[in-house]
Amino acid sequence: MTLDLKNKRFWKKFAIFLAILGPGIITGSVDNDAGGITTYSVAGAIYGYNLIWTLIPSFIVLLVIQEMNARMGIVTGKGLADLIRENAGVKITFFIFIGLLIADIGNTTTEFAGVAGSMEVFGVSKYISVPIVGFLIWILVVKGTYKIAERIFLLFSVSLLMYVVSAIMGKPHWGEIGNAIIRPQFEFNTQSLAMIIGIIGTTIAPWMQFYMQSSVIEKGLKMKTFKYSLIDIVVGATATVVVAFFIIVACASTLHENGIVINEAKDAALALKPLAGELSGHLFAFGLFIASIFSATILPLATAFYVCEAFGFEAGIDKKWKEAPEFYVLYTAILVIAAIIILIPNAPLIQISLWTQVINGVLLPVVLICMITLVNKKEIMGEYTNKSINNIIGWSAVAILVGLSIMLMVMPMLSR
Repeated sequence: MTLDLKNKRFWKKFAIFLAILGPGIITGSVDNDAGGITTYSVAGAIYGYNLIWTLIPSFIVLLVIQEMNARMGIVTGKGLADLIRENAGVKITFFIFIGLLIADIGNTTTEFAGVAGSMEVFGVSKYISVPIVGFLIWILVVKGTYKIAERIFLLFSVSLLMYVVSAIMGKPHWGEIGNAIIRPQFEFNTQSLAMIIGIIGTTIAPWMQFYMQSSVIEKGLKMKTFKYSLIDIVVGATATVVVAFFIIVACASTLHENGIVINEAKDAALALKPLAGELSGHLFAFGLFIASIFSATILPLATAFYVCEAFGFEAGIDKKWKEAPEFYVLYTAILVIAAIIILIPNAPLIQISLWTQVINGVLLPVVLICMITLVNKKEIMGEYTNKSINNIIGWSAVAILVGLSIMLMVMPMLSR
């Protein structure tokens, strides 16, 4: 009788978790987008295993920040952009979000570059793949519902684990990997500094904070089931870092060891074929394709969410076009602009991809300062304000990112 009761309780808890599952895993997984895969691939190809250590502090900060986001969204029932506007004023909000909007158009362009590059590995022209994928993404968001979209997004999240297989096929040196984590070594210069900021900027992207908070509101989550949301966040953050780890490992154990220079994730997929086998190259390319579609859907969606929230417009997938015209027009505009840039012959896609991640790293402290300030206000959060450990980790991340960004700007001047 007692065993039956325990089983019933277990399955009840499991059912609650499945119902809550989504925001954390999706937000974490979508971070491994085309820009992220490109950044991790280039990091592995240039520096080998030497920058893997950056994923450990990134994981801790990601976990703490996502928890803050979810807690603030559930307690207030308002998006982060909404709260920033209410507390910082319209002028400050305008300048913050103009910067974020420009960065996210660059981010979305990078996703379409991933679609184009991955399909070119399979012999499909970008002039075919990009318009078709762009149209299908638009249909999913404009004509679909949040529930349908979330199920598709979760399926995409699981498919990113194919990078684990691709990395193992490259026969990595686990001893060297362990040594690189315990005793990190790298040259301290502008290039390596930009790469570190890029890795942090793509692992903890500014737009993620807005999407996470909006998604828990859209899902209608409550504080009484917050412990299940925490599990969702931990799983999502772990998946993010695990995938990033194996992408770096795949490129470090093959491309770096053979002195192969790459500029984008597509190059990595092509170069892996003769080194780790055709299947490894195809898995890498297919992972890039899935990640690019996934992020090309979520990223402009998140941008449309937080811009509309910031300026008081209606937003949400479950709303019809007539109910939220600004939301759908902005979403459509971001998709169209990004797709057009990709279709321009000889567009500087590599530079757009890498420097977009650096811009993310520079903008992140601004978003984090706003977020940590808000989550510590009792008039907003009541009894659910931050604990000391959350503040220590959050403010430390801000200080380190600001310091790295200043160094990135100052170092070129000092070297003249």
